[in-house]
Amino acid sequence: MKVAVIAHKKKTFGGGLDELRVRITDRQVDDLLWYEVPKSRKAPKKAKQALKEGAELIFVWGGDGTVQRCVDALAGSKAVVAIVPAGTANLLAQNLEIPRDIEEAVRIGFEGKRRKIDLGRINGEHFAVMAGVGFDAEMIADADRGLKERLGKLAYIWTGLRHAGGSTTPTQVKIDGTDWFDGEASCVLLGNVGTITGGIEAFDDAKPDDGWLEVGVATARSKLEWGRLLGQMATGRSDESPFVRITRARKVTVKLGTPRTYELDGGARAIAAKLKADIRAQAITLCTPY
Repeated sequence: MKVAVIAHKKKTFGGGLDELRVRITDRQVDDLLWYEVPKSRKAPKKAKQALKEGAELIFVWGGDGTVQRCVDALAGSKAVVAIVPAGTANLLAQNLEIPRDIEEAVRIGFEGKRRKIDLGRINGEHFAVMAGVGFDAEMIADADRGLKERLGKLAYIWTGLRHAGGSTTPTQVKIDGTDWFDGEASCVLLGNVGTITGGIEAFDDAKPDDGWLEVGVATARSKLEWGRLLGQMATGRSDESPFVRITRARKVTVKLGTPRTYELDGGARAIAAKLKADIRAQAITLCTPY
């Protein structure tokens, strides 16, 4: 088997990349392709190179940003992706129950179940966990400014408290061509899995291989309303809060009265006034424990 490793070299845990190489070469590997990148946005080029060189199994070492960049490049291919969760949040790995343990992550890569999962796509770019515009995107953009390195997951809580009670925006949402929401919103969130930033169970019924994109709109304005909404998410079903609407769709269009920052899988993108999203069923094959 030809195996490739695409690693964000600034991310580390356990014995680091040296241990990863040892664990992989303990297996019967015909050829090992090794690529290290200084930033997640450099990963797609290496993912495509690994495909071109015939890699059948690709280990991705990093956080959700690195994984997102790789699955975006590999979507629709025959490559099998194994995640080694070396990032801050590791939301996709958590949702798929891949532990933060190098030896076990490598074992899952070689021996685990090959599972095809869906990928969302927003403004032409794929995501595996979530995408959003408004409150969550501004929170994530803020956390990217060095805070994650210093505070880890606490960075999201810190910036979330800062942005709670921020402005709302006139928002129109269409699902599968039907008008669904028209009003003031503080956040529009699209999910492929249930658990999102901060470990919040935002989409209780989400499954990564059901062919649907979860859609949520938050209307909370004040810090008090955001507190009630986040409390409901933490202790019960999200869709029972008066400050959120949740449904599912295969295609989603979002129009904003004021351009706002959007994000996907924890990575901030540019501001946008219109977002077009859809779901690509079974677009990538991942290694999972079961």
